[in-house]
Amino acid sequence: MSLNPVMLGVRFLLELVALGSFAVLGWRVVDAPWKFVLVVLLPFLAAMAWGVFAVPGDPSRSGEASVAVSGPVRLLVEVLVLGGGVAALWLAGLPRWALVSAAILIVYQVLAYDRIGWLLGDRS
Repeated sequence: MSLNPVMLGVRFLLELVALGSFAVLGWRVVDAPWKFVLVVLLPFLAAMAWGVFAVPGDPSRSGEASVAVSGPVRLLVEVLVLGGGVAALWLAGLPRWALVSAAILIVYQVLAYDRIGWLLGDRS
């Protein structure tokens, strides 16, 4: 189910929302000039973690990994980035957006149960 083009599109949108949420957090929690630094740095760090740490042979990606990690480690990276986006919205003072984002993320993860199983060791 997780390799369905619609699901891959939703996952991509969740990634973009998470990155945007980190930028919003950086903008709203500190004053200038640091807000200008954090609005770039926080999404950059999240994108780096997302893009660098991968499971070799991941069918939802190119299959290549800059830094090869185990499935559980990749799942942790995904939870930290996507869940971190939800937390960033909450900390930025946008609880309604955080709850909507969390609800969509939970529905996605429930529907993408096969990916979670694959990451946790069922590589069939």
